[in-house]
Amino acid sequence: MTTTTGTTTTTGAFGTARTRVEGREKVTGAARYAGDIPLPDLAHGWMVLSTVARGRVSAVESEPVLAMPGVLAVIHHENAPRVNLDYMGMIGKPDPILGVFQHDRVPFMGWPVALVLAERPEQAREAAEALVVRYEQEPHDIGFAAGHPDMYTPADSPFGPAVTSKGDVEAELAASAFVVDSEYTTPEEHHNPMEPHAATAHWDGGRLEVFDSNQGSTMVAAELAQIFSLDAESVRVRSEHVGGGFGSKTTRPHQVAAAMAATVLQRPVRVVMTRRQMFSTIGYRSPTAQRVRLGADESGRLRVLDHRSECVTSTVHEFIERSATVARVMYDADAHYTSDRVVRLDVPSPTFMRAPGEAPGSFALECAMDELAEKTGIDPIELRVRNEPDRGPVSGLPFSSRNLVACYEEGARRFGWADRDPRPGVRREGRWLLGTGMAAASFHSGAGPSTAAVTAEADGTFTVRINAADIGTGARTAINLVAADALAVDPERVRVVMADSDLGPAMLAGGSMGTRSWAWAVAIAVSELRERLALGGDIPPEGITARSDTTEAIGALAQKERHSFGAQFAEVAVDVTSGEVRVRRMLGIFAAGRIVNPLTARNQLVGGMIWGISMALHEEAVRDRASGGLVSPDLAGYHFAANADVPVVEADWVDDPDPDDPVGIKGVGEVGIVGAAAAISNAVWHATGVRHHNLPIRPDRVLSAGTNAPEPGHAG
Repeated sequence: MTTTTGTTTTTGAFGTARTRVEGREKVTGAARYAGDIPLPDLAHGWMVLSTVARGRVSAVESEPVLAMPGVLAVIHHENAPRVNLDYMGMIGKPDPILGVFQHDRVPFMGWPVALVLAERPEQAREAAEALVVRYEQEPHDIGFAAGHPDMYTPADSPFGPAVTSKGDVEAELAASAFVVDSEYTTPEEHHNPMEPHAATAHWDGGRLEVFDSNQGSTMVAAELAQIFSLDAESVRVRSEHVGGGFGSKTTRPHQVAAAMAATVLQRPVRVVMTRRQMFSTIGYRSPTAQRVRLGADESGRLRVLDHRSECVTSTVHEFIERSATVARVMYDADAHYTSDRVVRLDVPSPTFMRAPGEAPGSFALECAMDELAEKTGIDPIELRVRNEPDRGPVSGLPFSSRNLVACYEEGARRFGWADRDPRPGVRREGRWLLGTGMAAASFHSGAGPSTAAVTAEADGTFTVRINAADIGTGARTAINLVAADALAVDPERVRVVMADSDLGPAMLAGGSMGTRSWAWAVAIAVSELRERLALGGDIPPEGITARSDTTEAIGALAQKERHSFGAQFAEVAVDVTSGEVRVRRMLGIFAAGRIVNPLTARNQLVGGMIWGISMALHEEAVRDRASGGLVSPDLAGYHFAANADVPVVEADWVDDPDPDDPVGIKGVGEVGIVGAAAAISNAVWHATGVRHHNLPIRPDRVLSAGTNAPEPGHAG
């Protein structure tokens, strides 16, 4: 794989490429994950999930299992301790799946119905697979399609309104010189981080301690305290290392089950989810059905932008894949309408998944813009530039910064866009048709309140303590560089202690808000520390510590549209005999604030772009209507891009500091996937002359759609 570093230049540690501070621990195996923590007298739990899609548990035949070697207990709805779910968490009401073993109802296939506890994991697994659970089965509905009769408009939420509207859509469409009216679908998609979900729980002097793989131990500790009706100080959650999250590693049933089991057995318990279990218990991206209508005048200026999306949620918990959200930021029009609707089905609850809303929404919107470019005869980049808004199209708020045009210009130069023949289907290499495409990207840039402590040690070093989470993004290294830069010292003199709820509240690693939130808190603490050090005097053996809390500063931020932006470019080759689509090269140019560490920022952006290849060509979870379950809930049947699918992928950026942020950061974790699938889809059209409105672009779909390319020797 070929990649490039960014162009941002800064002084000091900030902005210089640094290898991960924990890199040696990880490559030597010394890094400890939640499933690695050694505890004396450790027992192991194995989850048992429902095998029906709807109904109730009529019997759990645990007696034969309890007689098996090493089995300690079987926890189910008839003997489990009661828990509390009547609270508001950091991201809303809890999903009822957290109330494990509280009743006999089964709302979907894969619902936790029992936990088998044994001395060894092999014994727990064997017993769990032998456990007989009987059900009274009921009819179920898992069929998602556009216009489902039970589709409804949800209430507005802190994440935004369900519907936004201005102007008269139908009148402006009638008056438009060019109109696009297209429907798009994206399938159910799953995030499967390299490290499975795991939790090790034990009681220590009346205090519940959990070693867990999560994206924010502040949130998990607070929710476990609520669930088990404990004082906040009575729960401690630590996450030394986390092997990926992507939105899935918040509070999940395995953490509750581990804590419950530790309470029942009065000894430490570890619960690790299997890969197959993760397909039903950790959330996923909902399938979507979207319709985009665009109307433009003779110059290509939008008179109408109408983006409507439908998605699915479970019958027990509402989660909305807000795919129309991206249209509220990208382009303005005289008549502007967006809506997100949802239907409740007998399926697991969806959740946040890398670039929730923006990833599927950008596929529909950016493909529709490409269709409009074709109809108007305007270059796709030029069409987007002509429709650049100077304020938020829906909010009317100013942008904190919006350097998207700079991304277009740099991307076009680097990709060789000016040499592109706009006619589809005219480039060929033997049986391969070649095409190029592009798309725009954006993702919200926010910040959450966080606390931090920075200590000047007597030996001349500094210690940063903050409850951040490094889920593979390089957060430890970023915090180290931010602190070193603010202190004007070498990064080797800074030690970072993190991922422990005892360190105080801090933002979770999610929504591209982690590094920005933590850097803000560290910068304020360092500023206070430097003032105290400037007063002179010796540093005592215990050091001098300054603390920060950004709650007030973040609350005082002026209302603005804050986003990272980007331009995605792709070249594909399409085999006309097999229908195979190969991505030959990709380039992403981003405006994502000040870049802390070019090495790990590039890693995040390239990773998102590769995920976009998977989204465009491979990823698709299929549900069996008869059983209500997934056809192949494992990584053998759920396809994604492998090394052979990823040739040249380049990520770079333009200077784009956020003037309202003390460090200038925006965020890179999500924006890399946004627009990637659309760029590939648009490139497939350019290669074949045929539009694909349904992801993934499988070989069978390519073959059935055919091509509009001329025969060899007759191009043009």
